[in-house]
Amino acid sequence: MLDRDSHGLASMLGGDVIEECRGRLGEISWFKTIWQHSGAGTGFATWTTKKGVEIECVVKLPVGYGEYHWTKRLGLVHEDDWERSSSLSLPTPRVLAAGYELGGHDFAWIVMERFKNPPIGAPVGGSLDGSSMWEIFEAAAEFQAAAVLEEIVDPKKKPREPDWVGNLDKAIGEVKAHEMEHEGRWIRGIERVLENTSVFVDRWAGRSIDTWCHHDLHGRNAMRRVSHNPEIHGRCALIDLAMVAPGHWVEDALYIERLHWGQEDLLFGIDPVETLGRCRESLGLLVGADFGELADVRRVLMAATCPNFIRTEGDQLYLNAALGRLEHLLGLFLG
Repeated sequence: MLDRDSHGLASMLGGDVIEECRGRLGEISWFKTIWQHSGAGTGFATWTTKKGVEIECVVKLPVGYGEYHWTKRLGLVHEDDWERSSSLSLPTPRVLAAGYELGGHDFAWIVMERFKNPPIGAPVGGSLDGSSMWEIFEAAAEFQAAAVLEEIVDPKKKPREPDWVGNLDKAIGEVKAHEMEHEGRWIRGIERVLENTSVFVDRWAGRSIDTWCHHDLHGRNAMRRVSHNPEIHGRCALIDLAMVAPGHWVEDALYIERLHWGQEDLLFGIDPVETLGRCRESLGLLVGADFGELADVRRVLMAATCPNFIRTEGDQLYLNAALGRLEHLLGLFLG
């Protein structure tokens, strides 16, 4: 389903994009999908190669620095190589053209491949199942491998670490303020985490920062390619690279895992951390000997601070699952 209302800024600058592409880009039909939440304008168009071959594409503008940087760096493909297996195997969208200025203004834009299908996890037309869930993790590992080859990880660029102690204190207040179900259990669990910050807060803060993480990994950011090449057909690519930043590889796996707390059946029996680790190993990437323990440390911190998001993530099934994880893991770590 598409909302045909045009985006004002995108429509206004569309002519500038066409001019920048020197006649290769056709007219742009702007749209907004029901799963799109960013303020960027997106439109369908056709790119005509020097040989007269037409390529269906998507135009997106304005694009933030991070998304522009990584989408272009990992996906820029010469039009003559558009259908090569190496291009069709990219874990991110193939890019035909990009720039960071339009009409004398700092507006980044990208012309990239058009995926025939909606996102794998889209509410309408999606195709999320066990096979596609596995492919998401394969694409995540391939993305991490490609990104680290493209740019050395700089730990100084990692997102600011949350104030875990402050957030844990706040969580206790939220539990009391909302008279949450299982209030006593929540408070006891959170207090145990606060009493053992060296086990959890300090351990997580001391993790290795050696991976470019997507940081927004889920089914709606995964697209399935359609190709005449049977070896490539159905391969998954990740979109929306705006949040890419340094981290530890388990962060991507735990991001998608947490979204399914209380709805584990939607993971189709797949363990996100174990699966992403296996996919990384198949590419020759390091996983580390302690990744399982590190993942549990992060799970404790995520679960213990869940009450802070009760206004937006207050589903009781989710909260019960978070509390169950918190108590189980505290028993493993602290007895």
